[in-house]
Amino acid sequence: MNLMGSIHVGSSGLQTSQNALNATAHNLSNVETKGYVRQQVLLGDRKYNYAASTAAVGPQQAGLGVEFSKIRQVRDYFLDLAYRKEVGRGSFYDTCYETTSELETLLGEMNGAAFQDTLDVLWTAVEELQKDPASSVTQGQFINVCNQFLDRAGSVYDGLANYQDNLNVRIKDMVDNINEIGDKLCKLNHSILTVELSSETANDMRDQRNYLMDELAKYVQYDYTVNSDGVVEVRIEGETFVARSKNQPFYMGYTKDQATDFYTPTWPWADDQPVFDCSQEISTAKNTNIGQLKSMVLARGDRRANYSDVSSEYTDPVTGETVDLYNKGATGKMATANSIVMNAMGELDQLVHKMVTDINNILTGEKSTIDAGGIPTYDNVNDLPKELFVRLGTERYVEDGGQYKYVEEDISRSPMNVSSMYTLSNLKINPELIKQPTLLGYPDSGLLKADGSVDQDKADGLTKAFSDFSLILNPNVTKISSYKEYYTDLVSMAANSGDVYKSFSDAQALTVDSLDDSRQQIMGVNSSEELSNMIKFQNAYNASSRFINAVNDMLEHLINRLS
Repeated sequence: MNLMGSIHVGSSGLQTSQNALNATAHNLSNVETKGYVRQQVLLGDRKYNYAASTAAVGPQQAGLGVEFSKIRQVRDYFLDLAYRKEVGRGSFYDTCYETTSELETLLGEMNGAAFQDTLDVLWTAVEELQKDPASSVTQGQFINVCNQFLDRAGSVYDGLANYQDNLNVRIKDMVDNINEIGDKLCKLNHSILTVELSSETANDMRDQRNYLMDELAKYVQYDYTVNSDGVVEVRIEGETFVARSKNQPFYMGYTKDQATDFYTPTWPWADDQPVFDCSQEISTAKNTNIGQLKSMVLARGDRRANYSDVSSEYTDPVTGETVDLYNKGATGKMATANSIVMNAMGELDQLVHKMVTDINNILTGEKSTIDAGGIPTYDNVNDLPKELFVRLGTERYVEDGGQYKYVEEDISRSPMNVSSMYTLSNLKINPELIKQPTLLGYPDSGLLKADGSVDQDKADGLTKAFSDFSLILNPNVTKISSYKEYYTDLVSMAANSGDVYKSFSDAQALTVDSLDDSRQQIMGVNSSEELSNMIKFQNAYNASSRFINAVNDMLEHLINRLS
């Protein structure tokens, strides 16, 4: 190689070493930057000069030095896929655990001090009424305690409803956040494409885009592809969200139910098709348990639940016989199966419904008739019994052809039409009985029969109703409970579910941490390694400088000798 050609070798060494030092300094300056990925310098050979191509051993060639090929991001595509999927699954179970923890607080009301005590006080009032059914004092006390029971149950139910509303607002905000991420991804796609068309590599922009995709993974389940031109395309729940052909995302929207004000995430561009199929079984194998947004939608449910959403069907584990414990009501699969909050609301309302209807039917003397499927009928309006718990939207009896018939509950209508149902949102204490407790058990007077004898059967019936085991939480359990045990079982079920979700959440946290550690080993900046690279490239720079100095001295010597 001639001396003038050697200058190229030295200058290329200076240039590449300087660029490598800049890349190393960039890595070190971004050690604490979120989402930053270590950048690696790739060096290559410059073209060779060939003196001859027919040499006996090999071509006679002389190198022209080193060239700076590119700076690449150091990351693993498959680790990214696994990490994002497990982050989404972890967020799903984090939300489930958060929801069950909130339910424990709402149902327990500061460790169960309020509503559970109300049940105990109501039981005491029933016992006192049994001892002296004809006493106006015990009758008035019983009515007042029933009023307190209804108020406390309503407070717990309202707390669950308020939490539903809280989740509803968060769902709307999360949809807005997802769309904001989509906007940023589209802008970064455009910027990356513009930069890389000029043969540069937009690594920092790619880092920002990958960080946004890590954030998006917490909210929804998605898959993506990176095209050859560096543009990323994203599909959420199988539907296009970010595409190469558009400068803005296919926005996710929401519809608002006019009856409940609940928001449902939809795709406006697909005729408001729902984003999630909430009827799907929640399964890791099917990847239907990914994303915080889906978890919130499922936890909230689609309406205010009541007892009609919980099956009253029970299969005896010994005989295998399937019976309807209440002789009325819906049977089959729970309508609230995937909703944590709706389950709790329905189960609470089921307790209230059972207690209210039992007390009413016993006091009016209609229990055996209604249990047998009959419809109580009366000829004279003055003979109509007075129920303790009345429906806001429907009288207990309606005139039909000169007779007065009992109005049955209709749970076949729209879930929001509860006017005929004995449900928490449609109940109050009979104002006539509050004013005159001695009307309890009317048409008898103050649990006294027409002949003046005490109607002990009704008082005993109330006591028996409280001690009977006649309630199950839902079709997923087999335990039959009494009134007093039922609420304890309800709170315990919420606590047990919380423990299960916490175990899932903790397991996912370990999986996510393990995957993140693996990712960081590849793409994280190691300051010790970068300092070592800095010394290496600094020495290479110095060596190139000395090489140029040596060539310069040789050229100067030759010029001086020839002059």
